[in-house]
Amino acid sequence: MTIESGVIGKLKQHRSFSDWWESKFVEIPLFGNQELIVYFIHFNPENDKSFIPEADEALRNFLKLDSKDRNDISELVYKNCIDYFEITGFDLEVVEMFKQIKNPETWHLHNIRLGKLLHLKDVNGVWDFVKPKEIYVKRRQYNEKDIYVVITCQCDWEDEHGLQLVYRQGKKLTRVSADDDDLTDADAYNIPDNEDEMLSKF
Repeated sequence: MTIESGVIGKLKQHRSFSDWWESKFVEIPLFGNQELIVYFIHFNPENDKSFIPEADEALRNFLKLDSKDRNDISELVYKNCIDYFEITGFDLEVVEMFKQIKNPETWHLHNIRLGKLLHLKDVNGVWDFVKPKEIYVKRRQYNEKDIYVVITCQCDWEDEHGLQLVYRQGKKLTRVSADDDDLTDADAYNIPDNEDEMLSKF
């Protein structure tokens, strides 16, 4: 079974999840036209007739964003990195310790490379440590029930949970976080929307 988007064409039903729909590869200007698969998720065409028109509008907004818009959010992504380092105790002293190892293993070398993030001269360099994976378009289940566009990424500083960038209606970044499946900090931490710093600025 397939559905039709006016922006990205046909999406086929996922073989494992009946409410997931998978596109062909789509060029993403935000990441220099890198091609990624877009998924419409948690979507039943019979139950949500407005999903596709709203998703298409969100995608139109999102696909207008380019590398300049990406660099505009570099500070927020870098903050996610530095906050993680502070939580885990990763600092220059740790990097120097790894450098002293005579026969370093792969994970030692990985952490030595991460040391570059502790003293970036250009914050836009943080993107050298980020690799976008997939894009999810989904409806928030609480409050305004808007459509959000989520880019999931691998990031070198957080191998386990990665990084997600969340755009409300595809046009404004409203969350930078580990990939935890929540669209907003309000949902993740059970706080009112007006206490969610980024969401409340929409």
